[in-house]
Amino acid sequence: MIILSDYLMGRDALYPAALTEAITENAKDLLGRVNLLLSWAYKENVRPALDKITGTHVASGWRPPMVNDATSNAAAHSSHLDGNGIDLRDNGLRDLARWCLRNLDALDEIGLYMEDPQWTPTWVHLQRVPPKSRRRVYIPSSKPPLVAMLPEQEQGLGNVA
Repeated sequence: MIILSDYLMGRDALYPAALTEAITENAKDLLGRVNLLLSWAYKENVRPALDKITGTHVASGWRPPMVNDATSNAAAHSSHLDGNGIDLRDNGLRDLARWCLRNLDALDEIGLYMEDPQWTPTWVHLQRVPPKSRRRVYIPSSKPPLVAMLPEQEQGLGNVA
């Protein structure tokens, strides 16, 4: 289970003026959704990996503007800024990303959106707000993908085209 302190990553203490009540409420709602999704994945023995830096499943949680600006490949209007997005560390086999692609109905039911795994090679990005495309699995950037399609994508699951 991911708790709020995991998501805030100590940044609440470093940047207290940047953390608003609205961001905190968004984060709590996001974590409720993510934890529900993970509970369903756990039933199939699928778990996120532990991030080597944070020691939790969270690779990136809330980002105040100063952190977002210093994060490589971060979108200027990232959902991490307002507590609506999270990156979960995935294992080398991409078990969590693959589970999500096989269970798009779960993402839909819970109200989560996922960046296309070709753009997130070692993590799974989830957010509670729809992207501009409104697709459940979406391409986050006009830049080329970082890795090849997963087998589930080759089978048409999570098709974003």
